[in-house]
Amino acid sequence: MKISLEWLSKYVDLSPYSADDIEKALTMIGFEVEGIHQTGLPPMENLVVGKVLEKEPHPDADRLNVCQVDVGQDVPVQIVCGATNYKVGDSVPVALPKCVLPGDFKIKKSKLRGVKSEGMMCSARELGMGEDHSGLLILDNPPATGTSINDVFPAGDTVFDIEVTPNRPDCLSHLGMARELAAYFCLDLVYPEVNTSVVRPDAAPRHLVGKISIETEENCPHYQGWSIRGVKIAPSPKWLQKQLTAVGLRPINNVVDITNYVLMELGQPLHAFDAAKISGSQIIVRMAQQGEKITTLDEKERTLEDYMMVIADAQRPLVIAGVMGSVTAEVDDSTVDIFLESAYFKPSCIRRTSRRLALSSDSSYRYERGVDPSGAEFAAMRAVDLILQCAGGELAGPPLVAGESLELKQEIEITANYVRKSIGFDAPDAEIARVFESLELELDEFTSNEGEHTFCVGIPSFRLDLQRRADLVEEFLRIYGTDKIPSTPVTITSTIHEDSPLATFQQKAATLLVGQGFNECVHYPMRSEVDVAQWVAPEELDQLALANPLASDQSHLRASVLPGLLDAVKLNRSRHNDPRRLFEIGRAFRSHEGKLWEVLYIGFVLVPQSEQSWKKREEDDFYTAAALAQKILSVAGINVTSKDFALISDHAAWQQGQAAQVGGFTQGWSAEFGMLDVTMLSDKGIDDCVFAGGLYFLPAFLDQGADRSAFKAFSLYPPATRDLALVVDQSVPAGVVQAKLESLSAKSTQGAFAVESVSIFDIYQGKGVEDGKKSLAFSIRFRSVERTLNDEEVNKAFEFIQAKIQEEADYRIRS
Repeated sequence: MKISLEWLSKYVDLSPYSADDIEKALTMIGFEVEGIHQTGLPPMENLVVGKVLEKEPHPDADRLNVCQVDVGQDVPVQIVCGATNYKVGDSVPVALPKCVLPGDFKIKKSKLRGVKSEGMMCSARELGMGEDHSGLLILDNPPATGTSINDVFPAGDTVFDIEVTPNRPDCLSHLGMARELAAYFCLDLVYPEVNTSVVRPDAAPRHLVGKISIETEENCPHYQGWSIRGVKIAPSPKWLQKQLTAVGLRPINNVVDITNYVLMELGQPLHAFDAAKISGSQIIVRMAQQGEKITTLDEKERTLEDYMMVIADAQRPLVIAGVMGSVTAEVDDSTVDIFLESAYFKPSCIRRTSRRLALSSDSSYRYERGVDPSGAEFAAMRAVDLILQCAGGELAGPPLVAGESLELKQEIEITANYVRKSIGFDAPDAEIARVFESLELELDEFTSNEGEHTFCVGIPSFRLDLQRRADLVEEFLRIYGTDKIPSTPVTITSTIHEDSPLATFQQKAATLLVGQGFNECVHYPMRSEVDVAQWVAPEELDQLALANPLASDQSHLRASVLPGLLDAVKLNRSRHNDPRRLFEIGRAFRSHEGKLWEVLYIGFVLVPQSEQSWKKREEDDFYTAAALAQKILSVAGINVTSKDFALISDHAAWQQGQAAQVGGFTQGWSAEFGMLDVTMLSDKGIDDCVFAGGLYFLPAFLDQGADRSAFKAFSLYPPATRDLALVVDQSVPAGVVQAKLESLSAKSTQGAFAVESVSIFDIYQGKGVEDGKKSLAFSIRFRSVERTLNDEEVNKAFEFIQAKIQEEADYRIRS
């Protein structure tokens, strides 16, 4: 926000302080100064007052004139000029050779179309004094020729560009910032004078609008309108234009400029209607109809939705409430009567509308942060005063009012000892009281039953951010000065503590994935409802919804980090990058038995190569994703094999039959991996098959720490291997058959020796195998740690396995 020092000085006398002092003060009280710049004419040499003595047409150019100009020297200088708004006898700024104008524009003697020119007569824009470039700057009541232009124009203004935090909407105005500086420098604050009265008993009201009605009181509890007859629309006075220009606003006309002036002065948005353009003599504050259209002042037609509030007349919407007016009822040169709006709108409603329409204005910026609920009337009276002063006219009685002004009174009791204890050093009771009163907090002092000096602090309506005793302590220290905190030595007893298991695991998992060629991403922990709905059951979706989301694409807590990684894939591909391996480790949220749990989530995606390469790499597949998931689980001390995998079915995010899951919430961890659903990927604009993995861990599980593996001696004797091919239904997972074989194999040896492994080495479908069936070939390895096994005992165990597998399962041995 831009703040003018000249403007500030109307409310607090800052003359003893330099711009640097004020910048430091603003920083100390919590407002970052992003920049300081000067307005007006910068100091320039060889820029003087000149008087046009002669003006003759250029012999070789229709649009140029050759002028003789008196610049206070012995003889006039000749200047060729293309402007048309001056005449002989006018006094103008003249830049002589060696003068350097703003923009590093150096003036030198030259020839224009063959005619010598010894300088340049200047416009306001060429001098950096405004945007007017339509002609020369004609000087009224000029001093003697040759006088430096810097002596003609007073020094410019100092403008501070200040960052105001979202919790301080009261400081989005010159008066609010003046209040802060007056408190810091211990100065008096002067409010702008208001002569308009709400009540005018001496005359019957002659309102321009017959009725104001509010149909949405929850979004607009208070609305008032003032009628002013017989105004004359014209350019604003110079002082008003100067003030607006200093803070970056473009002057339009006197009435519109006054509403902008009061906005910047008091922080209360106002809107002026041309009363003749209001149909039906009524103003209706209502919600927009779905699909209703309005053309805003930026001349763009906008389609409204039913959650957006509008100010309408009997026929159509005239204003998007709190955001921007329309061309339908704007004040223009033909306006004679105006209807002035001043209201309080619910911040969340304005914020949602502004973001949805991608339309931000000075008004919406303040409304969505929260204006003073009790400030509408004072701001309107201030504007009425200025309109009558600058545009003439007559106030047609007291305002029309709908609804009631919000009375938000709050009191906080705080003791002086509590303040001192909180800040850690001594502060006199009187100084605490002075700071509170300087911030215009109502103060009542008394002694409590415990004998402590106590302040009962009344919070004004413009400081709704003050809600607790801690807030008042912060206010005191901010204004008292953090630089006054006494320096004391800090004594710290150091302790040695290992990192938490959660942090250690997170670091190890990240190191593992980086070593596998992955790049890490970081995304917001909020996602849209559509994204989250693909990863959780419908009954869990409501639990993940935010009560007051800032944006529609961040309406829910995420249940997985994979949607964010897919967004990163799409973004990088649109930039012609080739993101093959991405991962993210962060917080996600899962619901279990009606309760929401925060979990540590690790997600990764494997994307096919999109660009041509001199060497074709092996493509990632299900087994790549499964192996990565197993490696991450092993870091957490969890060892799983393929027989533990369960097929994922009927899941919106995973491709049917191409993904698996292991673990579960009750175990404290879960992992899903495989191919992502191709329809979901297509909806996101990704046309390739993407393999991925998503693992989550409850912090309590990781806090237990991973079990350390104990050393187990290995056998020095050779193994004995037997192969077995089984014909099973095509729908039976190989892992199920493998698990059954492992169970039977363990029983076959009766503990005499070990079954070291059961592994699958072939899957066959075709000639010799019935339709709907498949052949699975397994290798069973036996070994003893004490001796070399003989064929007899191995065959006996193998025969046991063959007999039992056909007896206990619907499998056939393929010979």
